[in-house]
Amino acid sequence: MQKVEVDLGDRRYPIYIGPDLLGDQNLLSPHLRSRQVCVVTNTTVAPLYLERIKAALSGCQVDVVALPDGEQYKTLETANRIYDALLTAKHHRTTTLIALGGGVVGDMCGFAAATYQRGVNFIQIPTTLLAQVDSSVGGKTGVNHPLGKNMIGAFHQPQAVIADTAVLRTLPDREFAAGIAEVIKYGLIADADFFRWLEENMAALLAKDDAALSLAIERSCAIKADIVAQDEKETGVRAWLNLGHTFGHAIEAAQGYGKWLHGEAVAAGMAMALDLSKRIGWLDAEAPERLADLLGRANLPVYAPAIAVEQFISLMSADKKVLDGKIRLVLLKAIGSAVITDEVPRADLVATLEAMQAGT
Repeated sequence: MQKVEVDLGDRRYPIYIGPDLLGDQNLLSPHLRSRQVCVVTNTTVAPLYLERIKAALSGCQVDVVALPDGEQYKTLETANRIYDALLTAKHHRTTTLIALGGGVVGDMCGFAAATYQRGVNFIQIPTTLLAQVDSSVGGKTGVNHPLGKNMIGAFHQPQAVIADTAVLRTLPDREFAAGIAEVIKYGLIADADFFRWLEENMAALLAKDDAALSLAIERSCAIKADIVAQDEKETGVRAWLNLGHTFGHAIEAAQGYGKWLHGEAVAAGMAMALDLSKRIGWLDAEAPERLADLLGRANLPVYAPAIAVEQFISLMSADKKVLDGKIRLVLLKAIGSAVITDEVPRADLVATLEAMQAGT
């Protein structure tokens, strides 16, 4: 087992990474405030792993909320099911919520924990690669609104993250690839050597080789932990983690949440970000080509679906990272060197949107 610390002073917490951690009572127990627990999961994950979690919580009052599976259910209406269960079972302020599932479950469970009785503890047990390397770490929680992704939410840090690499063996190939997109992101924004390692080891990752998988998850979590420790509330460098996301969120909104997986939209969004970085003179042609090759080998899209340019820009303008009416984008000066800018010439943005859509 490997351990990464998210250093937030007296709110610091561990990320445990390794195989067969799911039902380890010794990892769970120290992070429970009382014997009252509510496990939030979904209808896909529950049959696979819920009983192992319940066995590790023997002696506790364990209530379960199994939500429908899918990004389209990441709504206030669905989150209300969690509040209903907590109130019906009379959960107190010392309760602990446990998010057992992917990013949607983690975001909604975290949001419920942030808001139930003005804040209770929760633990993240992510069961997808994307959640293990990204959404479970850093305390961003929330739900979607029809007019924008993650527009309703709160910063609320977990007590611990338990990333069991063994569960990834049952993950469908498409969802696994979607998680690889976020892993690639970390190399692009902060670690050129890690990006090069991914180029050399993508086949091993796709084969779910234990050593390669553990290294990729540990490095991704370490990069994110360092950035979150510097900038918890995203007033500065934490925005680097949004590379490709403003483009990607627009793709998800245009297609309808759930049609493209989040990681797939981010992959195409990162390709757009590097194309734009090249157009404004920050990158040479090699970096976008290296990314396109790596995405292709990871079975991820390089091009966005066909979306009218004005609609695309309108959806990007609804992103929560917009400041004073200007779209803020994360771009690259080099692989491993991210920057935030709101000074991109519109003509260059339009050119990227036109060039980086399927069929162009």
